[in-house]
Amino acid sequence: MKRVGILWLLLLLFTGVAPALAQSDAGAPARVLGNPDDPNACLKCHDAPKVTSVLHTAHMRETDARTKVATEGCQSCHGDSHEHMARVAEGQKRPLPTFVFNGANISPVVSRNQVCTGCHQGGAVMFWQASPHASSEVACASCHIAHSARDVVLAKTTQANTCFGCHAEQRAASLKPSHHPVTEGQMACSDCHNPHGAAGPHMLKGGTVVDTCLSCHDEKRGPFLWEHAPVQEDCTICHTPHGSVQASLLKQRPPYLCQTCHDSSLHNSQPFSGASLPGGALPSRQMVLRACLNCHSEVHGSNHPSGVRLSR
Repeated sequence: MKRVGILWLLLLLFTGVAPALAQSDAGAPARVLGNPDDPNACLKCHDAPKVTSVLHTAHMRETDARTKVATEGCQSCHGDSHEHMARVAEGQKRPLPTFVFNGANISPVVSRNQVCTGCHQGGAVMFWQASPHASSEVACASCHIAHSARDVVLAKTTQANTCFGCHAEQRAASLKPSHHPVTEGQMACSDCHNPHGAAGPHMLKGGTVVDTCLSCHDEKRGPFLWEHAPVQEDCTICHTPHGSVQASLLKQRPPYLCQTCHDSSLHNSQPFSGASLPGGALPSRQMVLRACLNCHSEVHGSNHPSGVRLSR
Protein backbone atom coordinates (compact mmCIF):
# COMPACT_ATOMS: atom_id res chain seq x y z
CA MET A 1 0.00 0.00 0.00
CA LYS A 2 2.87 2.37 0.79
CA ARG A 3 4.40 1.63 -2.60
CA VAL A 4 1.12 2.59 -4.33
CA GLY A 5 0.98 5.89 -2.46
CA ILE A 6 4.53 6.76 -3.42
CA LEU A 7 3.80 5.99 -7.04
CA TRP A 8 0.79 8.32 -7.06
CA LEU A 9 2.90 11.08 -5.51
CA LEU A 10 5.62 10.68 -8.13
CA LEU A 11 2.97 10.73 -10.84
CA LEU A 12 1.53 14.03 -9.54
CA LEU A 13 4.96 15.63 -9.36
CA PHE A 14 5.93 14.63 -12.86
CA THR A 15 2.62 15.67 -14.41
CA GLY A 16 2.68 19.10 -12.71
CA VAL A 17 -0.64 18.64 -10.90
CA ALA A 18 0.80 19.14 -7.40
CA PRO A 19 2.36 22.58 -8.16
CA ALA A 20 -0.93 23.67 -9.70
CA LEU A 21 -2.77 22.70 -6.51
CA ALA A 22 -0.23 24.55 -4.41
CA GLN A 23 -0.55 27.62 -6.63
CA SER A 24 -4.35 27.56 -6.38
CA ASP A 25 -4.15 27.44 -2.57
CA ALA A 26 -1.78 30.40 -2.53
CA GLY A 27 -4.18 32.50 -4.60
CA ALA A 28 -7.24 31.52 -2.58
CA PRO A 29 -8.85 34.21 -0.43
CA ALA A 30 -7.80 34.34 3.21
CA ARG A 31 -9.93 32.40 5.63
CA VAL A 32 -12.42 34.53 7.58
CA LEU A 33 -12.51 34.09 11.33
CA GLY A 34 -16.29 34.44 11.41
CA ASN A 35 -19.32 35.80 9.66
CA PRO A 36 -19.09 39.64 9.66
CA ASP A 37 -22.87 39.79 9.45
CA ASP A 38 -23.14 38.11 12.85
CA PRO A 39 -22.54 40.41 15.87
CA ASN A 40 -21.55 37.39 17.97
CA ALA A 41 -18.55 36.87 15.70
CA CYS A 42 -17.29 40.37 16.58
CA LEU A 43 -17.81 39.80 20.30
CA LYS A 44 -15.42 36.85 20.27
CA CYS A 45 -12.58 39.39 20.23
CA HIS A 46 -14.28 42.61 21.33
CA ASP A 47 -15.57 41.30 24.63
CA ALA A 48 -14.95 44.29 26.92
CA PRO A 49 -18.03 45.43 28.90
CA LYS A 50 -17.98 48.85 27.23
CA VAL A 51 -18.44 47.04 23.90
CA THR A 52 -20.82 44.23 24.85
CA SER A 53 -23.18 46.74 26.47
CA VAL A 54 -24.28 47.62 22.93
CA LEU A 55 -26.41 44.47 23.02
CA HIS A 56 -28.74 46.30 25.43
CA THR A 57 -29.22 49.37 23.24
CA ALA A 58 -31.65 50.27 20.48
CA HIS A 59 -28.78 50.05 18.00
CA MET A 60 -28.81 46.24 18.29
CA ARG A 61 -32.57 45.76 18.08
CA GLU A 62 -32.95 43.23 15.28
CA THR A 63 -36.72 43.76 15.04
CA ASP A 64 -36.12 47.38 14.02
CA ALA A 65 -35.44 47.44 10.29
CA ARG A 66 -33.62 50.78 10.59
CA THR A 67 -30.72 49.21 12.48
CA LYS A 68 -29.97 46.59 9.76
CA VAL A 69 -28.47 44.45 12.51
CA ALA A 70 -30.38 41.38 11.36
CA THR A 71 -28.64 41.42 7.96
CA GLU A 72 -25.39 43.32 8.52
CA GLY A 73 -24.55 42.96 12.20
CA CYS A 74 -22.00 45.45 13.50
CA GLN A 75 -21.24 46.41 9.90
CA SER A 76 -24.42 48.50 9.92
CA CYS A 77 -22.36 51.17 11.73
CA HIS A 78 -18.73 50.14 11.26
CA GLY A 79 -18.94 49.41 7.55
CA ASP A 80 -17.45 46.49 5.66
CA SER A 81 -15.43 44.28 8.01
CA HIS A 82 -14.61 41.22 5.85
CA GLU A 83 -10.92 42.06 5.58
CA HIS A 84 -10.83 43.01 9.26
CA MET A 85 -12.09 39.55 10.21
CA ALA A 86 -9.85 37.61 7.80
CA ARG A 87 -6.88 35.66 9.12
CA VAL A 88 -3.63 37.57 8.76
CA ALA A 89 -0.11 36.22 8.50
CA GLU A 90 2.19 36.50 11.47
CA GLY A 91 3.54 40.04 11.77
CA GLN A 92 0.99 41.44 9.34
CA LYS A 93 -1.22 44.32 10.52
CA ARG A 94 -4.92 43.59 10.61
CA PRO A 95 -6.97 45.88 8.30
CA LEU A 96 -9.49 48.12 10.05
CA PRO A 97 -13.24 48.31 9.40
CA THR A 98 -14.45 51.08 7.13
CA PHE A 99 -15.47 53.31 10.04
CA VAL A 100 -13.52 53.54 13.31
CA PHE A 101 -15.11 55.63 16.05
CA ASN A 102 -12.31 55.73 18.63
CA GLY A 103 -8.66 54.92 19.10
CA ALA A 104 -5.51 55.99 17.25
CA ASN A 105 -6.85 55.27 13.74
CA ILE A 106 -10.13 57.10 14.15
CA SER A 107 -12.07 57.94 11.01
CA PRO A 108 -12.66 61.58 9.95
CA VAL A 109 -15.48 63.42 11.70
CA VAL A 110 -17.48 63.83 8.50
CA SER A 111 -17.37 60.08 7.80
CA ARG A 112 -18.40 59.14 11.32
CA ASN A 113 -21.25 61.66 11.38
CA GLN A 114 -22.55 60.37 8.05
CA VAL A 115 -23.00 56.97 9.64
CA CYS A 116 -25.14 58.47 12.42
CA THR A 117 -27.16 60.79 10.21
CA GLY A 118 -27.84 57.89 7.87
CA CYS A 119 -30.46 56.76 10.40
CA HIS A 120 -31.04 59.80 12.58
CA GLN A 121 -32.79 62.27 10.31
CA GLY A 122 -35.60 64.78 10.75
CA GLY A 123 -37.13 65.79 14.04
CA ALA A 124 -34.58 67.19 16.49
CA VAL A 125 -31.75 66.52 14.00
CA MET A 126 -33.39 68.43 11.15
CA PHE A 127 -31.05 71.44 11.39
CA TRP A 128 -27.83 69.50 12.10
CA GLN A 129 -26.06 70.37 8.84
CA ALA A 130 -26.45 74.11 9.53
CA SER A 131 -25.71 73.92 13.26
CA PRO A 132 -22.67 75.46 14.96
CA HIS A 133 -21.65 72.02 16.21
CA ALA A 134 -21.57 70.61 12.69
CA SER A 135 -19.63 73.59 11.30
CA SER A 136 -17.14 73.19 14.17
CA GLU A 137 -16.66 69.53 13.19
CA VAL A 138 -18.03 68.14 16.43
CA ALA A 139 -18.55 64.39 16.07
CA CYS A 140 -21.73 62.73 17.29
CA ALA A 141 -19.49 60.33 19.21
CA SER A 142 -17.91 63.29 21.03
CA CYS A 143 -21.14 63.64 23.03
CA HIS A 144 -22.94 60.31 22.62
CA ILE A 145 -21.79 56.84 23.65
CA ALA A 146 -23.50 54.57 21.15
CA HIS A 147 -22.50 51.35 22.93
CA SER A 148 -23.82 52.46 26.32
CA ALA A 149 -27.20 51.24 27.50
CA ARG A 150 -27.55 54.56 29.35
CA ASP A 151 -26.08 57.40 27.36
CA VAL A 152 -24.98 60.00 29.93
CA VAL A 153 -25.79 62.91 27.64
CA LEU A 154 -29.46 61.88 27.56
CA ALA A 155 -29.92 62.05 31.34
CA LYS A 156 -30.56 65.35 33.13
CA THR A 157 -28.31 64.44 36.04
CA THR A 158 -25.25 63.83 33.85
CA GLN A 159 -25.82 65.79 30.64
CA ALA A 160 -24.29 69.06 31.87
CA ASN A 161 -20.88 67.48 32.45
CA THR A 162 -20.73 66.54 28.78
CA CYS A 163 -21.66 70.05 27.64
CA PHE A 164 -19.31 71.70 30.12
CA GLY A 165 -16.43 69.74 28.61
CA CYS A 166 -16.40 72.37 25.84
CA HIS A 167 -18.49 75.21 27.29
CA ALA A 168 -16.27 76.19 30.21
CA GLU A 169 -17.67 79.73 30.43
CA GLN A 170 -21.19 78.40 30.98
CA ARG A 171 -19.87 75.96 33.56
CA ALA A 172 -18.34 78.80 35.54
CA ALA A 173 -21.60 80.76 35.34
CA SER A 174 -23.59 77.77 36.59
CA LEU A 175 -21.58 77.82 39.83
CA LYS A 176 -22.63 81.37 40.70
CA PRO A 177 -25.13 81.90 43.53
CA SER A 178 -28.10 82.54 41.23
CA HIS A 179 -28.44 79.93 38.49
CA HIS A 180 -30.83 77.51 36.86
CA PRO A 181 -30.83 74.10 38.64
CA VAL A 182 -28.61 72.48 36.01
CA THR A 183 -25.79 71.35 38.27
CA GLU A 184 -28.40 69.95 40.67
CA GLY A 185 -29.71 67.67 37.91
CA GLN A 186 -33.22 69.15 37.95
CA MET A 187 -32.76 70.76 34.56
CA ALA A 188 -30.69 69.95 31.48
CA CYS A 189 -28.98 72.15 28.91
CA SER A 190 -31.24 70.58 26.29
CA ASP A 191 -34.31 71.99 28.05
CA CYS A 192 -33.39 75.33 26.46
CA HIS A 193 -30.98 74.40 23.67
CA ASN A 194 -31.16 71.87 20.86
CA PRO A 195 -27.55 70.70 20.43
CA HIS A 196 -28.36 69.34 16.97
CA GLY A 197 -29.28 72.77 15.63
CA ALA A 198 -32.26 75.10 15.50
CA ALA A 199 -33.82 77.73 13.30
CA GLY A 200 -33.37 80.42 15.96
CA PRO A 201 -30.28 81.93 17.61
CA HIS A 202 -27.96 80.08 20.01
CA MET A 203 -29.58 76.74 19.08
CA LEU A 204 -32.55 77.66 21.29
CA LYS A 205 -35.53 75.31 21.22
CA GLY A 206 -37.90 78.25 20.95
CA GLY A 207 -37.92 80.49 17.92
CA THR A 208 -36.65 83.40 20.04
CA VAL A 209 -35.14 83.96 23.48
CA VAL A 210 -38.54 85.09 24.80
CA ASP A 211 -40.33 82.01 23.45
CA THR A 212 -37.74 79.73 25.05
CA CYS A 213 -37.95 81.43 28.45
CA LEU A 214 -41.74 81.58 28.46
CA SER A 215 -41.97 77.84 27.86
CA CYS A 216 -41.25 77.54 31.60
CA HIS A 217 -42.00 81.03 32.94
CA ASP A 218 -45.53 81.15 31.60
CA GLU A 219 -46.72 83.61 34.25
CA LYS A 220 -44.56 86.28 32.58
CA ARG A 221 -46.17 85.76 29.17
CA GLY A 222 -49.06 88.23 29.25
CA PRO A 223 -50.64 89.90 27.40
CA PHE A 224 -50.69 92.65 30.00
CA LEU A 225 -52.69 95.84 30.14
CA TRP A 226 -49.46 97.66 31.01
CA GLU A 227 -46.44 96.01 29.47
CA HIS A 228 -42.75 96.43 30.15
CA ALA A 229 -41.16 96.58 26.69
CA PRO A 230 -37.99 94.51 27.43
CA VAL A 231 -40.14 91.57 28.52
CA GLN A 232 -41.58 91.23 25.04
CA GLU A 233 -38.30 92.08 23.30
CA ASP A 234 -35.58 89.95 24.92
CA CYS A 235 -35.35 88.52 28.44
CA THR A 236 -31.56 88.75 28.34
CA ILE A 237 -31.76 92.56 28.42
CA CYS A 238 -32.16 92.19 32.19
CA HIS A 239 -31.29 88.54 32.91
CA THR A 240 -28.26 86.40 32.21
CA PRO A 241 -29.47 82.83 31.72
CA HIS A 242 -26.48 80.76 32.85
CA GLY A 243 -25.72 82.33 36.21
CA SER A 244 -25.27 85.58 38.11
CA VAL A 245 -24.06 86.92 41.44
CA GLN A 246 -27.30 88.93 41.61
CA ALA A 247 -30.66 87.52 42.61
CA SER A 248 -33.05 86.24 39.94
CA LEU A 249 -30.25 85.94 37.39
CA LEU A 250 -30.15 89.72 36.99
CA LYS A 251 -27.22 91.24 35.11
CA GLN A 252 -26.88 94.00 37.70
CA ARG A 253 -28.61 94.84 40.93
CA PRO A 254 -31.29 97.56 40.98
CA PRO A 255 -31.17 100.48 40.56
CA TYR A 256 -28.09 100.17 38.33
CA LEU A 257 -29.89 97.72 36.06
CA CYS A 258 -33.01 99.89 35.81
CA GLN A 259 -30.99 103.02 35.13
CA THR A 260 -29.33 101.52 32.09
CA CYS A 261 -32.64 102.44 30.40
CA HIS A 262 -34.47 104.80 32.78
CA ASP A 263 -33.10 108.28 33.55
CA SER A 264 -33.75 109.25 37.17
CA SER A 265 -33.21 113.01 36.81
CA LEU A 266 -36.94 113.76 36.91
CA HIS A 267 -37.99 110.91 39.16
CA ASN A 268 -40.59 111.85 41.78
CA SER A 269 -38.34 110.66 44.56
CA GLN A 270 -36.05 113.67 44.06
CA PRO A 271 -37.81 115.73 46.81
CA PHE A 272 -36.84 112.93 49.17
CA SER A 273 -33.22 113.03 48.13
CA GLY A 274 -31.84 112.67 51.63
CA ALA A 275 -30.86 116.29 52.23
CA SER A 276 -32.01 115.96 55.84
CA LEU A 277 -29.64 113.09 56.53
CA PRO A 278 -26.77 113.76 58.99
CA GLY A 279 -24.18 115.95 57.33
CA GLY A 280 -26.64 117.20 54.74
CA ALA A 281 -24.75 115.49 51.90
CA LEU A 282 -26.83 114.55 48.90
CA PRO A 283 -26.53 110.89 47.98
CA SER A 284 -25.96 109.82 44.41
CA ARG A 285 -28.90 109.12 42.16
CA GLN A 286 -28.13 105.40 42.45
CA MET A 287 -28.65 105.60 46.20
CA VAL A 288 -31.84 107.62 45.76
CA LEU A 289 -33.33 104.85 43.65
CA ARG A 290 -31.70 101.95 45.44
CA ALA A 291 -34.94 99.92 45.47
CA CYS A 292 -36.98 100.49 42.31
CA LEU A 293 -38.83 97.21 42.85
CA ASN A 294 -40.17 98.36 46.19
CA CYS A 295 -42.63 100.52 44.26
CA HIS A 296 -42.53 99.09 40.74
CA SER A 297 -43.10 95.52 41.84
CA GLU A 298 -44.84 94.23 38.72
CA VAL A 299 -41.80 94.72 36.54
CA HIS A 300 -42.86 92.13 33.95
CA GLY A 301 -46.29 93.71 33.39
CA SER A 302 -49.48 94.68 35.17
CA ASN A 303 -53.18 94.14 34.53
CA HIS A 304 -54.32 96.53 37.27
CA PRO A 305 -56.19 99.65 36.02
CA SER A 306 -53.87 101.80 38.12
CA GLY A 307 -50.71 99.86 37.23
CA VAL A 308 -49.52 102.19 34.48
CA ARG A 309 -46.20 102.53 36.32
CA LEU A 310 -46.06 98.76 36.93
CA SER A 311 -46.66 99.51 40.60
CA ARG A 312 -49.54 97.13 41.21
